[in-house]
Amino acid sequence: MTLAKRVLIAGESWVTHSIHTKGFDSFTTTEYNEGVRWLKAALEQGGWEVTFLPNHLAPREFPQTPEALAAYDVVMLSDIGANTLLLHPDTFARSIPSPNRLVSIREYVKNGGGLVMIGGYLTFQGIEAKGKYAGSPIEEVLPVQLYHHDDRVESPQGVTPHVGDPSHPVVAGLDGVWPDLLGYNEVQTKPEGEVIVRVGGDPLIAVGNFGKGRSVAFTSDCGPHWAPPPFCDWAGYAPLWNNIANWVSGK
Repeated sequence: MTLAKRVLIAGESWVTHSIHTKGFDSFTTTEYNEGVRWLKAALEQGGWEVTFLPNHLAPREFPQTPEALAAYDVVMLSDIGANTLLLHPDTFARSIPSPNRLVSIREYVKNGGGLVMIGGYLTFQGIEAKGKYAGSPIEEVLPVQLYHHDDRVESPQGVTPHVGDPSHPVVAGLDGVWPDLLGYNEVQTKPEGEVIVRVGGDPLIAVGNFGKGRSVAFTSDCGPHWAPPPFCDWAGYAPLWNNIANWVSGK
């Protein structure tokens, strides 16, 4: 019997609150959006059982301990700031102590779990450095070192990824030119990390080991806006994410 491959994706959602002004009058509208569908579909296509925790549910429902996280082979953090994981509602609103979930993730990987951090406006450091992962227990796990400033590299003209190590399992079967991306988070590779793909001269995909587990940094987005439709619709999109998940899980 084949055991299920389980992945937890946290983040990849947002609420847009707009003010519409028409002369003297104005009104507001609110819209909820998710950006996970491309990644979720790709992983499900590869046989992964996906649990998705959007940003508004993650503060309360993201697993609090390494033991709870161990129910998953892989944890993916995508466009979710450190504060969302640090500040459980009971702690923020009622001053009740709760586990430091960044420490829990670190221990989960140390014990053999797999962590993937996916870039965006609120991962790595992100816009106005509000991601706040620099100097955190998560940075200890990653194969890259983070800057303490706004680390976005906006590339509206498009920037092409270049595979540096085509023999690595993460890029198996992904020969040829990759579609352009429209931006990424700038990071530095740790001495013990390995860069598999670069973009704009910086790491796009870096991999490493931590304790008994593994980690992957994917510094661009898994969906718009940094990953435009040609990237999300690319024939290599699903194989890439399944390669990443399979490698980081040790499967």
